[in-house]
Amino acid sequence: MNASRADLVGSHSAGRSAATSRSPWAMLAMATLGFALNFWAWALLSPLGPLFRTEGTLGRLTESDVALLVAVPVLVGSLGRIPVGALTDRFGGRIMFPLVSAATVVPILFIGVFALDSYAALLVGGFFLGIGGTTFAVGVPFVNAWFPPERRGLAVGIFGAGMGGTAISALTTVKLYSDVGHRVPFLITAVALVVYAVAAWLVLRDAPGRKPAQGSLLSRLVANAKLPISWQACILYAVAFGGYVAFSVYLPSYLKTAYDLSAADAANRMAGFVAVAVLMRPIGGWLSDNFGPIPVLATCYAVVVAGAAVASTTPLLEYVGTIAFLSMAAALGGGSGATFALVAKVTDPARVGGVTGLVGAAGGLGGFVPPLIMGYVYGRTDSYGIGLMLLSVTAALTLVLTVTIVRKTANQRTRPEQSTSEEAA
Repeated sequence: MNASRADLVGSHSAGRSAATSRSPWAMLAMATLGFALNFWAWALLSPLGPLFRTEGTLGRLTESDVALLVAVPVLVGSLGRIPVGALTDRFGGRIMFPLVSAATVVPILFIGVFALDSYAALLVGGFFLGIGGTTFAVGVPFVNAWFPPERRGLAVGIFGAGMGGTAISALTTVKLYSDVGHRVPFLITAVALVVYAVAAWLVLRDAPGRKPAQGSLLSRLVANAKLPISWQACILYAVAFGGYVAFSVYLPSYLKTAYDLSAADAANRMAGFVAVAVLMRPIGGWLSDNFGPIPVLATCYAVVVAGAAVASTTPLLEYVGTIAFLSMAAALGGGSGATFALVAKVTDPARVGGVTGLVGAAGGLGGFVPPLIMGYVYGRTDSYGIGLMLLSVTAALTLVLTVTIVRKTANQRTRPEQSTSEEAA
């Protein structure tokens, strides 16, 4: 009996020692890589949308058909973050990262091998491809636990830069699909995710002292949803990250239709938009660590208000249009980083995963709706101006929310310890 107890203690100590020996920055790098690869997979259908419409292999697709096809993975990846975030609080990123990555391989292979000639099959494959988008709710609590509060904005922002996986998809998918073979981009992505799933299982470790969340999944989801920061951050992220997702999945179709660009040129310009947003995400987190998330968020939403208003006039792309879209990219990326810097500051660490799932879902849903609206409005007016003006108005309302209600919440609950004591009371 004593020997067994000694073995158990020794095993626990060894596991704790192994986790302690891991560098937080190495864990951050590995998590960011996994996020990027899964987002690459998540965005595989977006660059191909214009080709599916013009090739004719799927029949005669309308603009709304293409919008639905590229939006379905966004919807599933968004809603899936809610249970995945809560599961990460319970089981940890060390288990969830390889599990989600391996699960994403299945729909990738299904699409690449069986679904490219059928619109209905593509919708089914795109539905399950959304699994890749849930990795965001795995990575935020995983990274958050490895860093002290004063560095979490930067750390989570760096992790969030993994959303640049959509840029990889934009730069490579169309070229591989057209020049090498229709199945090639899907096979390459599947292999990359298999390799990562194995590496993640071997390398990743949860932060020392991490306490698994207790209670049922449903009870924790309900408790997290009742937190004021949850619904407030949901709105902030729905506009910031939702705007980024909307442009990253719909910009190729928009540029091709509004400015008569080729599919490859439109995808390359979308990649530039994504690159700017990706670079600004850790900067938004870093600025929030140093100046507070509220001023950063307010500035970002003000830029989106102006940029979307200018873009709604369909200005010359080479000059005013490019500046407007890149300014919005910078603001949306910075606002996304600042939102989770805010979440990290005011949320109990044991609930970060659950809150992240809710907020991440709102961000993804924010990206699901605009492409459908843009496609619907264009189909009836031959103009994208109304949709972009709606984005400007939405950003203005979010700006007002930020400097009033959200500012009050941030001032009242600036430390995780306060949240914990309030909930205990």
